[in-house]
Amino acid sequence: QVQLVESGGGLVQAGGSLRLSCAASGIIFSINTMGWYRQAPGKQRELVAEIGSGGSINYADSVKGRFTISRDNAKSTVYLQMNSLKPEDTAVYYCNAFYGDIVTGESDYWGQGTQVTVSS
Repeated sequence: QVQLVESGGGLVQAGGSLRLSCAASGIIFSINTMGWYRQAPGKQRELVAEIGSGGSINYADSVKGRFTISRDNAKSTVYLQMNSLKPEDTAVYYCNAFYGDIVTGESDYWGQGTQVTVSS
């Protein structure tokens, strides 16, 4: 059974920091692209940051220079360090694990989400 368990969300003042963690089980973590997405009320879910199995990283323009994604394959955990938080960063943050190849197809898993609220 695949599980992605997020933690680290909470309430923080603008300018503050939070570190999200996502612990994965039931997957071969090291071969998955791991991502953080967020969904604010009334808005579509959007990619925040992703890190590939080889370490390549992609950030949304809105978080570049403020957020840092990292992974620890030994712990099957992906992190999102969020600094200089803004009220517009308020959302539910979701962890995602994706893997795909032409032989086995695709797998796509989501965590349950963790709330991040940034007060002004």
